[in-house]
Amino acid sequence: MDKMKKIIRFLEKRYGYPEIGGGSKFRLLVTTVLSQRTRDENTSRAAKRLFSVAKTPEAICKLPLKRIEKLIRPSGPYRQKAERIKKLSKIILKDHKGRVPMTREELMKLPGVGYKTADIVLSYGFGVPTIAVDTHVNRIPKRIGVVNEKAGVEEVRKRLESFVTGKKRFLVNLGLVRFGQEICRPVNPKCSECPLKGVCEYYKKEVVCK
Repeated sequence: MDKMKKIIRFLEKRYGYPEIGGGSKFRLLVTTVLSQRTRDENTSRAAKRLFSVAKTPEAICKLPLKRIEKLIRPSGPYRQKAERIKKLSKIILKDHKGRVPMTREELMKLPGVGYKTADIVLSYGFGVPTIAVDTHVNRIPKRIGVVNEKAGVEEVRKRLESFVTGKKRFLVNLGLVRFGQEICRPVNPKCSECPLKGVCEYYKKEVVCK
């Protein structure tokens, strides 16, 4: 699709490719669980506090649940997240010899791990070319008009991956997240200064036609 090709060229030029496959897979997993239903700055604070005390599944398993709750309190629903993080740490130790599993199916068996979390770990942690669909990746392609507005998360991922192959898939998540924060915001998008307004259905309907 020509529209998707233009989007990919724009993301490539503006944001470039993210770093893939570096750092601790476990910390990436836990950070992504912490990021659920909260803002980026809250995630960063909670992750920094937790990892200053415990960086491995072994270390987290040794912490009392109340201590984990206190450390990750900035992350929103911290009691639920603390329980999930402790449980997934135990499972990784018991069933995976302390290593984060590297298949989507095994990742999604862990507490608190859904499609988005699994795909973020696979792509950023293991370098698997898949597209993680968070709120920005779900919203923006629908707004532009490359994905049906009623599509579910898995349908969005499959549709995008049918257009984008190989390493270019790594552009989509990080690029659309940044684009969604800077320009294509959920409320009051900056349509007048958007470099993609020429291919955007939302711009044509909601801005030009008004």
